[in-house]
Amino acid sequence: MRTILRYFILLLILAIFAAFLGWPIFQTLRVGFQGIPSAGGYQKFTFGYVAAVFLDPLLREGLLNSIFIAICVTTLCAIISIPLALLSRRYDFLGKRLMNGLLLVPLILPPFVGAIGMRQILGRFGALTAIAEKAGYLHLHKPINWFGSAQILGVILVEALSLYPILFLNVSAALANLDPAMEQAAANLGAGRWRIFRKITLPLMRPGIFAGGTIVLIWSFTELGTPLMFDYNRVTPVQIFNSLNQVNASPLPYALTVVMLLSSVLLYIVGKFVLGQRQDAAVTKASVQSSTRKLGFFGSIPVLIPFLFVTALALLPHVGVVLMSVSKVGAWYDSALPKVFTGQNYLNSLSSEYTLPAVQRSIEYASLSTVLDIAVGLAIAFLIVRSRLPAFFKTSIDSLAMLPLAVPGLVMAFGYLALSVRAQVWVSTPQSQQILNWIGDHLHLSDKFKDPHWLSALADVHENPTLLLVIAYAMRRLPYVVRSAVAGLEQTPVDLELAARNLGASVGLTLRRITLPLISANLIAGGLLAFAFAMLEVSDSLMLAQKQEFWPITRAIYELFQRLGDGPYIASALGVWAMVLLTLTILSANSLLGKRMGAIFRV
Repeated sequence: MRTILRYFILLLILAIFAAFLGWPIFQTLRVGFQGIPSAGGYQKFTFGYVAAVFLDPLLREGLLNSIFIAICVTTLCAIISIPLALLSRRYDFLGKRLMNGLLLVPLILPPFVGAIGMRQILGRFGALTAIAEKAGYLHLHKPINWFGSAQILGVILVEALSLYPILFLNVSAALANLDPAMEQAAANLGAGRWRIFRKITLPLMRPGIFAGGTIVLIWSFTELGTPLMFDYNRVTPVQIFNSLNQVNASPLPYALTVVMLLSSVLLYIVGKFVLGQRQDAAVTKASVQSSTRKLGFFGSIPVLIPFLFVTALALLPHVGVVLMSVSKVGAWYDSALPKVFTGQNYLNSLSSEYTLPAVQRSIEYASLSTVLDIAVGLAIAFLIVRSRLPAFFKTSIDSLAMLPLAVPGLVMAFGYLALSVRAQVWVSTPQSQQILNWIGDHLHLSDKFKDPHWLSALADVHENPTLLLVIAYAMRRLPYVVRSAVAGLEQTPVDLELAARNLGASVGLTLRRITLPLISANLIAGGLLAFAFAMLEVSDSLMLAQKQEFWPITRAIYELFQRLGDGPYIASALGVWAMVLLTLTILSANSLLGKRMGAIFRV
């Protein structure tokens, strides 16, 4: 009976992934390779539409720019994260715990929102121009665009300052598992510090580097919000976003999405199975206790400097957003600080026709998606840790559960949009009426459910995107809950569950009275992360929420930022509310998960 139940749950999980991850992506691939279906069905398979992406100079330039951004962002993140992780591991310095906490600050603000603050600081009449002028570096009172005509530099800077914590967490986790006896043995044999790092430390921390680096690379390659906020349209994600009005008539947006998907999957495969393969020495228990060199006050200063420098840079977008949120409209112009401070923007952000309903809808969408994540994530964790399924099935389901981290949110959002378009076509066919009639007759449903239009309205993002938004949020954030639940089950002795079963407790009673209380901290941590990041999901919100009455908070921020006058100021205030939410979430999750926090952001 238990075996049947395990395989039933396995089939149910596979069906969920097939329906809500595989099928939307398949629809995108199908149109990208076969064109828009006509009355006679799909055309023959062809690479012509994908080839057209590479033949179009603008689309080819967008793809190259996206790749360039991804490589630069990942490189910058590595330059920032690896030295800091090494310093944190080797030295016990003054303020170490505070510095490690401050390094995670960028996680509390999506780069999409941070771009607002950075634009204000580095704008033509922004804070940096005013500071440079007062310091005497500028003798002519003229506007300066610090990035010149290269908005791409602003995109790279904001994304790197926002995403480096993901790589830092993974590298720190890899270093925590490194056996110091190996470095000590190499030192005893006469190897110098650089050679020990190059021959011992770097190879052993490589899985952590590529685990975090893969996420950063894919995230920056497919990031939509930051280029939009910088008005930088020559990248593939923005080109896909700007072509949404063509999804009913042209296969080119689908082909462009296919190119992005295949590129991202290739990056995932390389990072997961080639570069990110674990080495036994990197994950074995340390044979000697890892020791850190304790530094005094003056000895801590050289180590503190890089931490303080990175923290100051990382706080720039946050400082810009906060200052803009408390500035009177038009009062932060050609000055280092706003000339007039006000709290009116916060009041407006909770009373505007855009904002308060958007916050309420985001809470509803995120809450529903989190409930789904906990239910599905717990089932997946049990299959991976507790079931007696063959190792192949466990490995496969684990990789499948992490796949949403590798599939870009933009691609998934476009897949749901394609699914919505296809659903509208399907319900108008005679076959749909026959299928619904057959189902209704056998299940004794009312005539209302035999009408295809109710199904059309349910899946139509133009009419009501609620269902698809909740599913999209849930699929995107499911890996966080799975990783948290798996960590909890691995730390919970199975003997307690076996003892309960031997005393006659049912599976449900054992789960409710024994297992869930023991892993509740992990489930809460994963659920908090899933909820907070769903609240601030960018790609799904911008692409699927097309009517104002269904806008979530991120779509409201984007629309407000486009509005002249007080729009950017109210958007900043709304962004600060989002910062507060994510701050509380990250702190809560970090206190519950501790050093296991890095496993959340690992493919």
